[in-house]
Amino acid sequence: MRQIGGRYLLHEVAGRGGMGIVWRAFDQLLHREVALKELTLSGEVSSVRRRVLREARMAAGLSHPNIVTVHDLIEEGGRLWIVMEYLEGLSLHELLSQVGTLPAQSVAAIGRHLLAALRHAHDSSVLHRDVKPANVMLTGDRVVLTDFGIATADTGARGGTSRGLRGTPAFMAPERLHGGAATKEADMWSFGATLYSAVEGQPPYPGKDAPTVVAMVHNGGYPPPRRAGALRPVIEGLLRHDPARRLTPDQAAALLADLRSSRYQAAI
Repeated sequence: MRQIGGRYLLHEVAGRGGMGIVWRAFDQLLHREVALKELTLSGEVSSVRRRVLREARMAAGLSHPNIVTVHDLIEEGGRLWIVMEYLEGLSLHELLSQVGTLPAQSVAAIGRHLLAALRHAHDSSVLHRDVKPANVMLTGDRVVLTDFGIATADTGARGGTSRGLRGTPAFMAPERLHGGAATKEADMWSFGATLYSAVEGQPPYPGKDAPTVVAMVHNGGYPPPRRAGALRPVIEGLLRHDPARRLTPDQAAALLADLRSSRYQAAI
């Protein structure tokens, strides 16, 4: 059995993504299960390593019940490993793959937890950059936003082209698809696309790659959400193409709080 960092025993692969492999592991020092993300680096290794180290340290500084806890960061054998709490449950993507869609009332409840996570991260000058159902874990009593491994400070690099995009095009804000900055407003679009996907069964622009999604954006607006009920103003406010007109976290929080009041329950 492979050992990392002199204390973590790798058991089995728990998931794979564009940034690497997630392993279920055992911490021999503290006698607990953990998740280890083995990062796949590309490009100039030294510059990538510096960026990932910086971003992982920023993610480790976040402490919130709706954000996955980062325990440790290890460099070993030319690879980088992020040690996180192990979450037992389903991702929102896995759940939607099983049931298709969720009731708007359930999505609103999930949204309140996700927004709390984003507000905490943004207040700490940390951006997520890849909010999507696959990065939302449902553990029974918690809704947890994961994979801050590609997060970056909001004072980080700007610009670029779609060839260098880091994230998932179908859940990426239009301005980012055109090479714009990763911003808090872009995170809010991705949050809106996640809510849309949960009530409609697919993202607003369901392309598999950036050119396809860009073409969909150019060809017109996304189909209006038909199953969102009273959640529709929240989703549509988050999915405004102009970042300056997009709902702010405070505005979205106020609308989601209103949805909890009894006068809205019948409409959800």
